[in-house]
Amino acid sequence: MTGGCLLALIIAAPVFVIAASPLLGGDGTWAHLRETVLGLYIRNSLFLAFGAGLGAGLIGLFSAWCITMYQFPGRRILEWMLLLPLAMPTYLIAYAYTDFLDFNGPIQDWIRNWTGLGAREYWFPQIRSLGGAIFLFAFVLYPYVYLLCRASFLEQSVCMLDASRTMGQSRLQSFRRVAIPLARPALAAGIALVAMESLADYGAVDYFAVDTFTTGIYRTWFGLGSPIAAAQLSAGLLGVIVLVVVLERLSRGRKRFFHTTNRHQNLPRWPLSIPKKFCAFIICFLPVLIGFLIPLGILIEASTQAGFFPSLLDSLEWAWHSIVLALSASVLAVLFALILSYNVRLAPGLVSRSAARMASLGYAIPGSVIAVGVLLILGWTDRATTSLFSHHFLLSGTLAALLFAYVTRFLTLSLGTVESGLGRISPSLDQAGRTLGAGPVGVLRRIHFPMLRASTLAAALLVFVEVLKELPATLMIRPFNFDTLAVHIYQQASDERFAESAAPALMIVLVGLAPVLILSRMMSKSRAERSEVE
Repeated sequence: MTGGCLLALIIAAPVFVIAASPLLGGDGTWAHLRETVLGLYIRNSLFLAFGAGLGAGLIGLFSAWCITMYQFPGRRILEWMLLLPLAMPTYLIAYAYTDFLDFNGPIQDWIRNWTGLGAREYWFPQIRSLGGAIFLFAFVLYPYVYLLCRASFLEQSVCMLDASRTMGQSRLQSFRRVAIPLARPALAAGIALVAMESLADYGAVDYFAVDTFTTGIYRTWFGLGSPIAAAQLSAGLLGVIVLVVVLERLSRGRKRFFHTTNRHQNLPRWPLSIPKKFCAFIICFLPVLIGFLIPLGILIEASTQAGFFPSLLDSLEWAWHSIVLALSASVLAVLFALILSYNVRLAPGLVSRSAARMASLGYAIPGSVIAVGVLLILGWTDRATTSLFSHHFLLSGTLAALLFAYVTRFLTLSLGTVESGLGRISPSLDQAGRTLGAGPVGVLRRIHFPMLRASTLAAALLVFVEVLKELPATLMIRPFNFDTLAVHIYQQASDERFAESAAPALMIVLVGLAPVLILSRMMSKSRAERSEVE
């Protein structure tokens, strides 16, 4: 138990350091930030989180209801296609739509050629703006709301909707008065996830020149050269995230949501008239079109312009770096998840469970905040050990620092998956193993691990994909002359060389499809199991 608690403390250390940073004093930089740009950071971050959360909430809620309750052409394929934007990192969406909608893009070129208007003679919305970021984030992050709301709608009792219809309520009234209140916890949780993902973004808001906490943290560390002020700014962002979580809890109040019957057969899908079928199709297809198909088409077209295979060959070094880091981080995350989960199984209690939860803190924290915490810890460690070694940057300038940040950030993904798999293994198997003379490690190695192969593989895959897409932590911590695909794409796009970054961007998107396929298979399996039960 002691080893598990110590491991959890080490993993969560960057979060604790950031939380304590306001007590560290400072060099005057924080006072300068407070007087000049802090208000702008707070305002833009809150507007971004609120706008993206509201937009994604509406998109996810209505698409989930249409998929669950209505019968219309294309419903089955749209059911899993609505997950596709999960494979598209927000910064890739920002680069693609800027290339598509900017002044020199094909849309505005077509407008000028077709109308004969000059540059100053027509109005076109500015994509590189706070409003543009909110719009794109809503269409990329809505799957968080869609997944949770769809699961909630499927679990709702048919009796409640039948009772609502019996009392003379229309379909719309049943949706508003029965389905939405029952799905409220799922809706609130999904919106909170979208808000936290929006607050954590760096690549898109930096490219759109929207000043938020994440861009401010990067500039304060590397531009102003003030690690303590960057940590204190990170603490401010941490406070905003805590506020989002608290508001999500308060939105429920003391309400509790329970099902009062075990009648959970498939909800009857209501038939629609032809115009309404068309509307339902548009409601479900438009998010897929804007959030995945259009940017994918832009990336494919740009990659062919620059020469797909030459660009791909030029990116092999960065791809190798990304794969090595992602594989290493996924192995470490699964190993630590096994240790922490097995620690809870061997000694269930407040201490072991608290240790596991403590190690899971990082996933709600932006990568830039984790990076600052890791750099502060390893910087202090380097200074303390400088007298023992001949050079500086013993840890903070190595891949170990990156892996530390990745594990802190993404351990929750592996921990939740491994805990779920371990919970399905009967304790009687542990007792049988011990009866045969196997110790705790032997039981884990010979009994649990073979039964957990699917769970550990899924956990490793989820961590692998997230590490491959991670930008802010990699950008801040990576060793000198060590770039990954995400960093390379960011640098190319920042230099206005989007076409050259399209091929490696497609590599990230294709790899990002893996968890989407896993989720779609899980949805199909769940639907089949429900049908068998009936």
